[in-house]
Formats: sequence, C-alpha cells, structure tokens
Amino acid sequence: MITTRRSILGGAAFAAALALSPAMAQAPTEIELFFPVPVDGQLARDMAALIKEFNETHPAIKATPVYTGSYDETLIKTRAAMKAGKPPAAAIMSANFLLDLRIEGEIQKLDELIKADGKNNDGFMGQFFPALYGNAVIERSVYGVPFHNSTPLLYINAEHFKEAGLDPENPPKTWDEFAAAAKKLTKREGDRVTRWGISIPSQYDTGGWILQALTYSNGGRWFNLDYAGEVYYDAPSTLGALTFWNDLIVKQKALQPGVQQGGAVTTAFLSGQASMMLNSTGSLTHVRNNAKFPLKVAFVPKNLQNQVPIGGASLVIPIGVDGERRKAAWTLITWMTSPEKSGWWSRATGYFAPNMNAYDLPEMKAFLEKNPDAKVAVDQLAYAKPWFATYKTVVVRKAIEDELQAVLSGKKQPKEALVSAQKTADEIMKPYVEQTALKLPTN
Repeated sequence: MITTRRSILGGAAFAAALALSPAMAQAPTEIELFFPVPVDGQLARDMAALIKEFNETHPAIKATPVYTGSYDETLIKTRAAMKAGKPPAAAIMSANFLLDLRIEGEIQKLDELIKADGKNNDGFMGQFFPALYGNAVIERSVYGVPFHNSTPLLYINAEHFKEAGLDPENPPKTWDEFAAAAKKLTKREGDRVTRWGISIPSQYDTGGWILQALTYSNGGRWFNLDYAGEVYYDAPSTLGALTFWNDLIVKQKALQPGVQQGGAVTTAFLSGQASMMLNSTGSLTHVRNNAKFPLKVAFVPKNLQNQVPIGGASLVIPIGVDGERRKAAWTLITWMTSPEKSGWWSRATGYFAPNMNAYDLPEMKAFLEKNPDAKVAVDQLAYAKPWFATYKTVVVRKAIEDELQAVLSGKKQPKEALVSAQKTADEIMKPYVEQTALKLPTN
C-alpha cells in the first residue's frame, strides 16, 4: 500500500469526525420489545408510532417492536427466545402470566431498578390504580409494570334499543334485565335469526375471562388470590354463571350457539347483526370509530354484585437480560408507562390508562369530555379484582375454556363440564400443590 499525503489527511479527517460525532462515538443500545395484539383495531400501527417517538427522543437506544401474535403466542415465543439464549429486552405480557413466570424463574424482579430511580416499590406502584397490584406485585416485589389494561364492558346499539322499546340511557344492570333485553332485541324471520340480542366472545383466553366476570358478578371466587394451586371451577357461583350464559342460548334463544371468535363478535355488533356485546374495553376505540349507530357502553350486568376481573398486559424484563440492555429496557418501560404515554395509548386504543396521573392531564380531560364512554371502564375499576393467575396459568385456564366451549356447543351440561374442568385443573396443579401446600416438615 502506498501512503500519500492525501490519504494521511483523509484518514485524519475521518478520525476527527469520529471523535466529534456523539452519534458515531457510541452505537445505540439495541433492544427488542415483544408485543401482542389481543383485540381489534390498529394497535400494531399505534405501537410502531409509539416506538418511533421513543427512538427519536432517546438516540442512545434503538428499540425494535416485534409483533408476536396473541397473548398466548407471545408467551410461547418469549419462552422460546429465552431458551435459545436470546430473550427480548422487554415484553408486553398478559398480566395474569406474571405469577407463573415468577414461579418458573423466567422474569426479573424490578425492585433494584425502581430503587436506582430513587423510589421504593410502594411509591412506584402508587402511580397505578390499586386494582392492578394483584397482577403486578408478587410477595411485595414488583415483577411487571401495568401498560395497557382492561375490564369487560357491555356495548349497546342505541338504535336497536329504541326500536325494541328499550331505553339506551338505562342499560341492563342485572342479569334478569340483561336476559330480557337480549330476548327482546333478537329478531327472526321464520326459523332464521336475522339479529341476535347479544354476542359474547368465547374463544381461548377471552372465554375464560368473561366467565370469570360472570362468576364474580354472581358473588363467587375464581381462584385463590393468595395461593397459586387452587381454582374454584366446580363451585355453585361458577355453575350459576355458566348456566346463565348457557340459558341465553337455550332458554332466551338470544345468543348464537357455538364458539364465537372475538373478531366475529365485533363484526356482528358493528354490522347490526347483534344488538349488544360483552367485550374488552380494549376494543372501544375501534368500535367507536367504526360504529354507524349511536353507541353506548355500560358495566357488566350483575346478579349479586358489580365485580369484574382486570385484563390486559404488563411490561416485563425476562431473565437473562442484563447490563446496558437491561438499563435500556427499563428506560423504555418507564417512558411507555409515564402519564403522558399511558394517556396517549389509552386514547389510541381504548384500554384505560393504568397510570392514574394520566387522567389529570388537560388532553385526557378534554378527551373524556368528548368521549364519556371511555370513562366507564375507569369507573368500573372500583369493583375490579385481579385476573386469574395460577401455576401453569395457560393450561389451567384452558381446562375450563375447553368445557365452556363444549357447553356453548351443546355437547355438555354446565355441571358435568365444571366437574371435568375442576378435575383437569387439579391434575395440572398437583405437582405444585404437593411441593407447597402439602409439603410436610422433614424433621
């Protein structure tokens, strides 16, 4: 190689440029965020916009959003990435998976990161609605930061209500009123149903959540809040809830038989083929923006009490993420859950903002003034309880969802289904129960 004055000067200039350019002095820390799309709407595009803004305002970090399917698929893909030694720096995880992830040693405590920010756990969690603690704090340690959360809601087509002689300003508040309205709203031409009074999603993940809501509103318990090895599937309150759901098909003939997918339920409601639906507040923005009729939303009707489970997701950091990637993940998590971004995400999607301070911001107050339906889920939080969470959460949940789907398809009676669900769930949880609740002292 021939060294010339020109090449020496060129090399010196390049070296100087490197020294003077902060952006080139150190490459940004690259992190991935796994995120699911569990409900309707343009959530994936909203996420892309959110991360784009983060990257523009945090040049030392480059975050890449990775769409990972449903909540269940996100769990599977996160575990696969961890097994391969390449965990994402952060993941938006179904809030009720955190307990099982902690039992399996797959997610990090966030206590040290909170302390490094000059806060304690109580002070950090104090910014979020108390109803969310049960799915974020385990044995006084913080394992997840609430990001987008939901409750089930009753959606109403106000035009259909008026047409049927019902008052949309006075939505059904009890199971009796709910069933009567559903029956009255159902339309037939001969033997063919042209409009169902109610539509309810019953696919995996959502079906169990809705049945939990009905069980709660029937005065029941769904699982042991303090112990990961007990569920109450074969309990009178659960039987009453499942019987009520089944009666909407069999007795009122106001609900389509069979398993109903969430997307199909929303489509039926928006197209006028169903007059009411029970669905997540996470669908609210999509429904509001696409409804061609006056829309109303209300609490889930009760039998004995107003009570619903929390839904939605929290941000977690998997085991195996450390150093600068861990710091960058925490920066992303705290930014995404700040009052400003929490409020923005709520307005974009329909999920309520878990950060209470979001509701004190002028833009949020103006939004609620224009869209009072967005406040219903927030008001319902006064009656919200933690979401179902146990050892082996997904398969224990599917144990009852299999039976729910068998009932709604006319293959089983409610009592028979719940006995089977309880037996299956107990078998799945047996190893954990034997190692914890039934573990005897050795001395």
